[in-house]
Amino acid sequence: MSKVPSLSYDRIVRALTEGRMGTGAVKGKPRRLQKRLPDEILKVTVPAHRPVKRSTLAHILKEARLDLDTFLALL
Repeated sequence: MSKVPSLSYDRIVRALTEGRMGTGAVKGKPRRLQKRLPDEILKVTVPAHRPVKRSTLAHILKEARLDLDTFLALL
């Protein structure tokens, strides 16, 4: 298993949208993404940091229900 990288929020948002997370409210810099599942809606907020801390990215991936290897393949 790979180590969680420290990336800019632009790359994280780009990878999550490639992974079928749609954009929600785009009002300010923090990006809110959402994905509709059959029984619920997953909502993820990506802070506009350069770089986003590794622990924050790990939490984002957990909320998006993506494992690290799948996320890294989307980069």
